[in-house]
Order: sequence, then C-alpha cells, then structure tokens
Amino acid sequence: MAENFDLVVIGGGPGGYVAAIRAAQLGMKTALVEREHLGGICLNWGCIPTKALLASADIYEKMNHAAAFGLSVQGASFDLGKIVERSRGVSKQLSTGVGFLLKKNKVTVFDATAKLVKGIDAPKVIAIAKDGKQTEIIAKNVILATGARARTIPQAGLEPDGNLIWTYKEALVPNTMPKRLLVIGSGAIGIEFASFFKALGAEVTVVEALDRVMPVEDKEISDFAAKQFKKRGMNILTSANVKGLKKTANEVTATIEIGGKAQEITADRVILAVGIVGNVENLGLEELGVKIDRTHIVTDGMGTTNVKGLHAIGDVAGAPWLAHKASHEGISCVEKIAGKHAHPIDPRKVPGCTYATPQVASVGLTEAKAKELGYEIRVGRFPFVGNGKAIALGEPEGLVKTVFDAKTGELLGAHMVGAEVTEMIQGYVVAMGLETTEVQLMDTIFPHPTLSEMMHESVLDAYGRAVHI
Repeated sequence: MAENFDLVVIGGGPGGYVAAIRAAQLGMKTALVEREHLGGICLNWGCIPTKALLASADIYEKMNHAAAFGLSVQGASFDLGKIVERSRGVSKQLSTGVGFLLKKNKVTVFDATAKLVKGIDAPKVIAIAKDGKQTEIIAKNVILATGARARTIPQAGLEPDGNLIWTYKEALVPNTMPKRLLVIGSGAIGIEFASFFKALGAEVTVVEALDRVMPVEDKEISDFAAKQFKKRGMNILTSANVKGLKKTANEVTATIEIGGKAQEITADRVILAVGIVGNVENLGLEELGVKIDRTHIVTDGMGTTNVKGLHAIGDVAGAPWLAHKASHEGISCVEKIAGKHAHPIDPRKVPGCTYATPQVASVGLTEAKAKELGYEIRVGRFPFVGNGKAIALGEPEGLVKTVFDAKTGELLGAHMVGAEVTEMIQGYVVAMGLETTEVQLMDTIFPHPTLSEMMHESVLDAYGRAVHI
C-alpha cells in the first residue's frame, strides 16, 4: 500500500527539516525521509560540532594568556577525548531537538534511504528502511535536500583513508592529537580546523592553490586575517599546488609546488578541505532526466527543477553552500508550492561567517567586485584598536570595512575580521535587506561600549566623518 502526502522532503538537514516544518505549518501533509541523522551534516558533522570544538580551544587559549588579564592559571592542559565528547553531546542534543520539532509539527519521518521513480504528476519516492522494508510514497511535490560531501582528488592522492588523511568527519573525532598538521584548502572549513588544532599546540601548515587564503573574502580582510594566522604561528602557503601524497605507517609527506619549485612537507595528519560535491548519486535522477551541472541540481532560483513536481534546495542545488541559505531556500520553495508570495534568494544578501581566530564575516560585494561591476564607490574602515570594548576584551586586532555606492548611498558590502564579527554582521544584513542608506546608518545610535560601534564608525569613515580615528 502506498502512503499519500502533499509533500515529501528527502534529507533532514537545515534545508530539509526547516522546509518540512514550514510545509506542515501551511497545512500540508508532510513526510521527511532521512537516511542518517536528523539535522544533517551541519548539525552532526559541520557547523555545530566545529563551533563546540572551537569554543573549547578558545577557552584553552585564553587560559594560557590569563596573566594579561591579571589572572593566574597553573598547569593548563586539555583532554582531547573530553573535548570531542562535549562536541558530540552538543550535536546529539540538537539532533534530538530537531526530532521533537518534526513530531510537534506532525511531520512523518522515515528513517530510510530514498529512491525516486516516475510518477504521474510528480516523482514517487521509495523509502528503503535499514531492514530492507520498502514504503512507496506518493506526493504532489518532492523536495530534494540531500546536501553535499567533501570533495576528494584521488589522482593527486588527495583521498581520505580515515586514519592519516582526514575529511571534516575524521577531524571532528580525531583519534590522536597531531603534532604536525597539514591542511589542504583555506576556505572556512580548512581555516577553522587549522585554528582549532593550532590552539591546542599543533604545528599547522595551510596550503591554498589560489594567491591568498580565504579567497572568497575581500582581499583586504583576507590579507589581514592571514597576518593574524601567521602571527599565531601558522605556516601559510599560497599559490601552492599539492602534486601528491606519500604515506608511511605514521605520517604523510606531501609534495607542494610553488612557482614551479617543489618542496616536501611531512605531517602526522592531513585534513582535506578542497570543496564539496553534491549528493546526487543513487537517487534515480538520471532516469528522471533531472538536469545536473557539476554534481549540483539546476533550479530556477526558487527550487524548481526541470522535472514536474521535483524541487531542490540547499547544498545539492548549488552555492552559496551555507546552512542558513539552505533553510531560507527551503522556506521560499515551500511557500511557492503553497501558492504564497515568495521570492528568490539574493546571493548578495547571504552572509558568510568563518569561526577561526580571528573570526571573519561578510555580506554583499567586495571592494574589487564592486569596482569590476562599474560602481563608483566610497569605502569606510575602522580598526578594532580604536574601540574601547575591543581593548577591554583584549582583542585589539581587527577591522570593519564598508563599501557604498557613491551615487546613491546604497550599502553594497560589509566585511569584518576580528573578535565576534560573526555576531555583528547581521546588523549590516538587516540594513541591506531594508535598503538602508548611508544617512540612515549614520543617524542610527549604537550602544556604548560595544564592538558594534565600529560598524557605525566604518560607515562614518566612508564619508569622512569618523570620530575615533
């Protein structure tokens, strides 16, 4: 017997479970099929557990600098196993919470693997449970939210083995504390793990194929962050290509080419952070004729694919590969299905955050991109060292940068590096969403003493009105 629903969501990550809950709120009879853990990669193997690890590392680092705050800490040490245990506990708590929310909203959850087959008005879903039992699910609409996984490059030896060569999954539950760590890739994932292991005492080398670390960020912010990483003792290699990895029983030697010259770096462990690929295999997409571009499902910006009744959201539907984008996309997709007023996501208004030391956060156009698009711009900057709260916190290294359209006063982009900027960036996101001008931002009263005052000063600086620099 087939089970009938209005909507079936495949994948229970931050895109899928949010889409399912919103559909239920709108009165749809909704099912969700998840093969592993509710909450997906983000909650179980990404965003959340990495932040728990980084929180432990931050406290440990501050303990080792307690004297600067007039405090005394004797014999500071850490237990890697307990750090990991806490991280896993945080993830488990939140995954359980997602299950509760789905149940509360009367979403039927299938603990199963999904397979799509041709239906009359939309693809049918075959949910295959772990015991082999199959359930046929018929719905008017299906949303794919299957996410993505770590990219590997086998031809260069960049393939995880679960022991010496790690992806983010192994790095989250390390079986040892490496003395020497090689991180390949300097995006958010690579830099966050580099920060974590460096804080715990590892000798860290980061290899980036492009000419600077965190290459998607504004160059000035990226350069500032790189200086801070180096100041903390990280070895940063840019314009560097990994030509191969050689393993022995206990270590890995990488051949790195920079400017045509090769060098070897030996490490106890290697973390691969060279991007992601969409989870599009074994779903039956080829048989349905679903359009796929480089492992990502092609949509119209509202989640609609080229197959009637089939939609795709989140990482499997392409960049930006961010949990909050997936959640927002899921809501927009569901509301469109329900006939509500919905609009596509503007990628310029999706903030990006990296929780390294220092943190990096941004939204909108970089200075270089704004110029490339032909804007006449005004740029404002404010350093952390000019902010009383930053100095009081012992965090005087950082920068807030804003980019405006000189003709209209439109905020085109905002870019930050320093303590707690991942919490501050949302102020600029709201401003952009409300189409706030420079005048309104300058007239806004920011509380004192706060780090957020630097956001105000950066805007003032763009128009020659900064007070504290």
